[in-house]
Amino acid sequence: MATNEGPVRYERGDTIAILTLDDGKANALGPDMIAAIDAGLDRVQAEPKVRALVLAGRPGRFCAGFDLKAIARGRDVADPMVRAGADLFMRIYGFPRPVIAACTGHALAGGALLLLTCDARIAARGPYKLGLNEVAIGIELPVLVRRLAADRIDTRRYTEAALLATVYDPSGAREVGFVDEVVEPDELLPRATARAIELARLPPGAFARSKAHMRTAAIEQILGSFDEDLERILSAGRPR
Repeated sequence: MATNEGPVRYERGDTIAILTLDDGKANALGPDMIAAIDAGLDRVQAEPKVRALVLAGRPGRFCAGFDLKAIARGRDVADPMVRAGADLFMRIYGFPRPVIAACTGHALAGGALLLLTCDARIAARGPYKLGLNEVAIGIELPVLVRRLAADRIDTRRYTEAALLATVYDPSGAREVGFVDEVVEPDELLPRATARAIELARLPPGAFARSKAHMRTAAIEQILGSFDEDLERILSAGRPR
């Protein structure tokens, strides 16, 4: 069964669901995309038989991060959009069921953060760019970025990946810790689906409670500092 919620397609299997991001462009996190992903998560949580989730992009594009055109429209648009995006990142990071990223293509800035929020990350091999390029576009690193990177990136590569704004191909991203596996493009969704089915077998209560124990402190720190983070994120393109 497949249905569409705006730019996100929802597909339901026996024990897993797949959310596919496809706005026909770069899959930027604008108001409509954020709301559609949130609605997809609501559907997953409303179906007890769905025990794991695959989050995928369109071919060649996983997620371009926050919609900079929307940010440029002014604070009335940018403020609620970025807050909703941060809430979405934290919802996925603390989601009570396993979340598997199927990285179909480019994942920069907020797109790379989306990868870091997922429990297992599989990428398609190809000429794609993945990384936290915030410093390179003039953003002082928010707590949101620093904490997620510190939690998921190889400690020895943390400075290189975050402070030095290094951008990687999928194989390099695997070495650093943005993704766990790299497969051929035609193998990506089958592999991500198989991984989701495997993780759906984990006892749901033990998984959800353990994930909360592991991540609640980080989530509270990130959300508690978000007023300051908002100013950093909205400074995109302005020298500081």
